[in-house]
Amino acid sequence: MSLFRKKDVEHMLAGAQSAGLKKALGALDLTFLGVGAIIGTGIFVLTGTGAVQAGPALMISFLAAAVACGFAALAYAEFASTIPVAGSIYTYSYATLGELAAWIIGWDLMLEYGLATSAVSVGWSGYLQSLLAGFGISLPVALTAAPGAVPGAATLFNLPAFLVMMAITTLLSIGVRESTRINNVMVAIKVTVVLLVIAVGVFHVTPANWHPFMPNGWNGVFGAAAVMFFAFIGFDSVSSAAEEVRDPKRDLPIGIIASLGVCAVLYVAVAAVVTGIVPSAQFANISHPVSYALQVAGQKWVAGFIDLGAVLGMLTVILVMGYGQTRVIFAMSRDGLLPAALSKVHPKFATPFLTTWIVGIFFGLIGALVPLNVLAELINIGTLAAFSMVSVAVLVLRRTHPALPRAFRCPGVPVVPVLAVASCLFLMINLQAVTWVAFVVWLGIGMVIYFGYSRKRSKLA
Repeated sequence: MSLFRKKDVEHMLAGAQSAGLKKALGALDLTFLGVGAIIGTGIFVLTGTGAVQAGPALMISFLAAAVACGFAALAYAEFASTIPVAGSIYTYSYATLGELAAWIIGWDLMLEYGLATSAVSVGWSGYLQSLLAGFGISLPVALTAAPGAVPGAATLFNLPAFLVMMAITTLLSIGVRESTRINNVMVAIKVTVVLLVIAVGVFHVTPANWHPFMPNGWNGVFGAAAVMFFAFIGFDSVSSAAEEVRDPKRDLPIGIIASLGVCAVLYVAVAAVVTGIVPSAQFANISHPVSYALQVAGQKWVAGFIDLGAVLGMLTVILVMGYGQTRVIFAMSRDGLLPAALSKVHPKFATPFLTTWIVGIFFGLIGALVPLNVLAELINIGTLAAFSMVSVAVLVLRRTHPALPRAFRCPGVPVVPVLAVASCLFLMINLQAVTWVAFVVWLGIGMVIYFGYSRKRSKLA
């Protein structure tokens, strides 16, 4: 029964008050954190992949992914406002489903957030090199991509991807307030660029390019939705900031729901514009589809702004996902499931300094050595599993703690959580078999660590 031991909610809340993290964030900061985490490689890079697979029906693919995320977001909002403790769904699972489930989801989140930073660093590198090429600057081929990422090219190491990870790690280790100030500026630039794409591109749309609307049928639409789900990953990382929010009961639900809603509208609009400018099949093997669409439209000056905006905008995704990952590890270490050194707070910066640098270097090397297409689907399956878990946990908490004060209540319980689980499982089924194999291997490694180390050293033991 020790596998199902649970943390006491009141004890968790009391522990969060004495954790030493600085309470510096408000609702606007959290919304910007969410938007900063969401708008990135998914829209700037993977839109081309989705357009080839779904055709102009990519708009429906984005909506399907947004609906799946929306159900889960409502569950996240209830938990975040009720149990404002660092660790996101890991913490919520510990209080509702027990230690083993919490370990599995925490281990899963470590993969999701870490690989997300790696994947975005690779996408950032591609846009940076495109921007530099406009000025006649090029890097040595060996340092432009991971081994085997470019057919016919002798690439060895993605140097820009590694260097940007080190820069963001430095920023995160200094402090959350400083990080969010820079994030807010970057998000403003990024949203402006997306609005520019829509405002300029809409005048170059040729409706004939939307026919056939669904060239690969519903299989293409849902297959693309399973990949485009990556474009929405990030709103859940808002809940990881719970212990650093001034008024978590009010501000966390606002940040989670507002960031997802804003990005869903922008994504559908961008998909409509780019597939209306360029026939969908032409996006094959295009690493910068959004700026490419504007180049085809003859708006090269706008395309240059898009490249610059993508370079700046993707920085915020790395920052927020890296932030979320370190807070999950911080929470797991504080519970005894990982070494205690990983939850030590720096006396000057009030951040988990050692953890920040360990994960920054590790996933920086993964971004430099692993191609983007391999990373994207691995992130999706881990996130879909996490979203399913938080939806189940809401149902459990309603039954085990019915009187617990809830500043925000997920509407339509139990229907909405059940729909969240069903939609996430449906998207998981549409992922490739090799993705499932890699996911099972990762979970297997986690089980070895849990039974060999964490179970005996857990503070609940």
